[in-house]
Amino acid sequence: MRAFTQHQGVVAPMDRSNVDTDMIIPKQFLKSIKRTGFGPNLFDELRYLDEGKPDQDCAKRPINPDFVLNQDRYKNASVLLARRNFGCGSSREHAPWALEDFGFRVIIAPSFADIFYNNCFKNGLLPIVLPEEVVGQLFQEVEQSEGYQLSVDLEARTVTTPSGETFSFEVDDFRRHCLLNGLDDIGVTLEDADAIKSYEDSRRKTAPWLFGAGS
Repeated sequence: MRAFTQHQGVVAPMDRSNVDTDMIIPKQFLKSIKRTGFGPNLFDELRYLDEGKPDQDCAKRPINPDFVLNQDRYKNASVLLARRNFGCGSSREHAPWALEDFGFRVIIAPSFADIFYNNCFKNGLLPIVLPEEVVGQLFQEVEQSEGYQLSVDLEARTVTTPSGETFSFEVDDFRRHCLLNGLDDIGVTLEDADAIKSYEDSRRKTAPWLFGAGS
């Protein structure tokens, strides 16, 4: 998993509440347990004018010119600005996979669905909760200024606008440690690899039958 310390990127505004995981990545595309390859089908039903099929070449599909991610000013966005309850619905981990594969590194919203919020940290995405009035201000600034970028500092727990205005956000210390060091659940476990090996060595001596040896 990619570590996250600081990031600066173009902001894309997704001005709707209750964006669920089926909207983020529709169920017909969940045919792989790999974490990559889902980006072309991110927000599929909103991005394209036809009905997408698995393994279809998305480069040849008709795009919806009204969808925010199809607009030239947002095509290189890596920060997604959203409304309340982003990531609700099912628990599919493919949702953060698709967002990360598309190129997003940060999602800012007034609130997130719990499972989606936790899955983001396990996949190198930083979900940031900011007050609703602050998110509303950011929506206005993004729409008024083409190329609008935000700077995010996970160590300092801050979001900084182009004018220098800074907003603080909260993040659990454990999740922050994992993201700063690029650790998913397996990576966290491997931090204690020496202790695990030492314990196994001691148990192999005191209870050899657990390891296939005769008593």
